[in-house]
Amino acid sequence: MIENGFSYLALLMMLSASIVYTQERSQHKLFEYLPAIVILYFIVMLLSTLGLWQKTTSITLTYKAVKSNLLPAMIFLMLLLADMREILKLGKKMILTFFLASLSIALGFIGMFALFHTAFDDSSWKAFSALSGSWMGGTANMVAIQGALDIPDSAMGYTLLIDSIDYAIWVMVLLALVPFAKKFNLWSKADTSIIDEVGERLALKESHKSPIDFASLFFLLGVALLVSALAQYGASFLPTSAFLTQSTWIVLLATIAGILFAMTPLAKISGSSQLANIMLYLIVALIASRANFSELTQAPLYIFAGFVIIFIHVIIMIFFAKLFRLDLFSLGVASLANIGGIASAPILASAYSKALIPIGVLMAMMGYILGTFGGLMVAKVLAWIA
Repeated sequence: MIENGFSYLALLMMLSASIVYTQERSQHKLFEYLPAIVILYFIVMLLSTLGLWQKTTSITLTYKAVKSNLLPAMIFLMLLLADMREILKLGKKMILTFFLASLSIALGFIGMFALFHTAFDDSSWKAFSALSGSWMGGTANMVAIQGALDIPDSAMGYTLLIDSIDYAIWVMVLLALVPFAKKFNLWSKADTSIIDEVGERLALKESHKSPIDFASLFFLLGVALLVSALAQYGASFLPTSAFLTQSTWIVLLATIAGILFAMTPLAKISGSSQLANIMLYLIVALIASRANFSELTQAPLYIFAGFVIIFIHVIIMIFFAKLFRLDLFSLGVASLANIGGIASAPILASAYSKALIPIGVLMAMMGYILGTFGGLMVAKVLAWIA
């Protein structure tokens, strides 16, 4: 039984690294259906349920210090990849498709919760708020909203469960629809010429990026930690309310800093994605370490709710496809850029064409920018319904 804070942190870091290493080296098919980050969550949650560590003073202090300080740094590094100038070059129709996907997902959460909120406990809106951040951005946005709304880790088990099961099935459905793209595009009367042009330009730009080196990683780490410290310091001077807490300000300040610095030479330094992912895996492991399988008694109801959200999202997107003449590629990638983020949007894009992979990446970056803001707005509505 672990009682020391450093031993607890070291174990979580080793587990995170081992799972990622296994995924990269083995290329096992399991990881195609269950992302490494989901596997990590459930392994750590299992160890927590078995009582491998206790909530001693040392462990609790370590947990709070590492999570609260790494979260703003991770958000900043994630957003360094999201250059608004490049995003605007995607063209009006593709950006419109992404926003429509985000809007339909938000409406899915609101519609589902309005219909079924009485079946859940009073605090369930917090779990769905965190999930809305994930489904309009990525896991990083989910963690950001958890921190912004002070959502207890015990509530995050349901969030990760819906995120893994419902999301995995949705990815398989979208991949299965790829062969029907031409028929769908004929039905919606879509034009795909601009997509091919943007994809080729982005692929050429990515090939010219400099390799990762020690100095780059060290410098980016220093900048990210400084941004975290400044965001926490700046938030202490800003006005707070029941919804806009100091934690919320910290997340918002780190998000704004990332968006602004993504348009500076700092964004050209390689390694921000790798550093951000290391922080993300550790933060997810920390969250899972406070959860317990015995708390997942309502799991089937939450999983059903996730499918209701996706169903509402699909109905709205099909309507928009006919109205704005949207193609199946844009619809699918926009949906996964929201629901799956950087892990799955490029995979779906590659199923259409390797040249389109950068578009999947760029759309996922849009999710990182909007996911936290969108999730917080959904949270406001869900809290009102509850």
